[in-house]
Amino acid sequence: MKELQELCRKNIWNLAPYSSARNEYSGHEAHIFLDANENPYNSPYNRYPDPLQLELKAALCRIKGIPSENIFLGNGSDEAIDLAYRIFCNPHLDNVVAIEPTYGMYKVCADINDIEYRPVLLDENFQFQANKLLAACDEHTKIVWICSPNNPTGNLLNKEEIIKTIEHFDGIVILDEAYSDFSNEKPLRGLIQKYQNLIVLNTMSKAWGCAAIRLGMAFASKEIIDLYNKVKYPYNINILTQKQAMEILKDPYQVEKWVNIIKQERAHVMEAFRSLPICEKVFRTDSNFFLAKMKDAQAIYNYLVNTGIIVRNRDKVKLCGNCLRITIGKKSENEELLAALRQY
Repeated sequence: MKELQELCRKNIWNLAPYSSARNEYSGHEAHIFLDANENPYNSPYNRYPDPLQLELKAALCRIKGIPSENIFLGNGSDEAIDLAYRIFCNPHLDNVVAIEPTYGMYKVCADINDIEYRPVLLDENFQFQANKLLAACDEHTKIVWICSPNNPTGNLLNKEEIIKTIEHFDGIVILDEAYSDFSNEKPLRGLIQKYQNLIVLNTMSKAWGCAAIRLGMAFASKEIIDLYNKVKYPYNINILTQKQAMEILKDPYQVEKWVNIIKQERAHVMEAFRSLPICEKVFRTDSNFFLAKMKDAQAIYNYLVNTGIIVRNRDKVKLCGNCLRITIGKKSENEELLAALRQY
């Protein structure tokens, strides 16, 4: 890869970050806090949260197997996505390359940051070839986006092609593993120790059942994490989010049970879809959702909405014509969906 300083925007590399009151006394014990203009009443909510979330990162380190210094925590994965543009991409000059179809926020954040977004279409099996992604890159390509398992297609992307992309691209490769807990394959986040240009995203929103607390993760080299911490807002993760995350992390076995139940239900619902006369194809998945090609996705979607059941219509997405994306719910919810479709 290129030197990190060469990849980073010059103004970000030279940025003097905001120094919060809680950072300045780091390394010392304290019991009276008169430094941050806080109200002394209404404990504990009167105090600013730990700006670097050190206790939470230590807990995540034990669960994820990634050292704390290699973890950035964001307000959802979307913050980590947006900050990547702000760290590495110069507006009107640089560009990014991404698979298509994939998670829509990569393009939205590119548009917000005024960065050219270059999509590369997947093949008919929703797979990609590294050489096609690399062929779309030029000297101004700073980031390649890969989501695996992918959204909305649900499938894992070929590991060898992912590694080939990382090894042959001289910029930053961002691998989004939001749905990796639902796959039977080992996640690739451990590769950050080998590849200095790799950032791996993860989230508490999916397997951990914590979408409401908005906690995303980025795993990367310490040098990249330092850049993230340099540009983030001082107290980007509030104390309520940190406390709830700590609580759920105490019981990873419960999460494992949820995942196993969801995977069992996934197999049942997909098999039921295959027997529906209105379903033409069910695509393989490694996620907590699957993609199904229907005879008339828009009409079926409208019908389900009128029954109070909401799925995702992906008909307008490239390669996903007439497809609905179905999230696996509780058994009772899945049965209600199937009953409604059988009466369509």
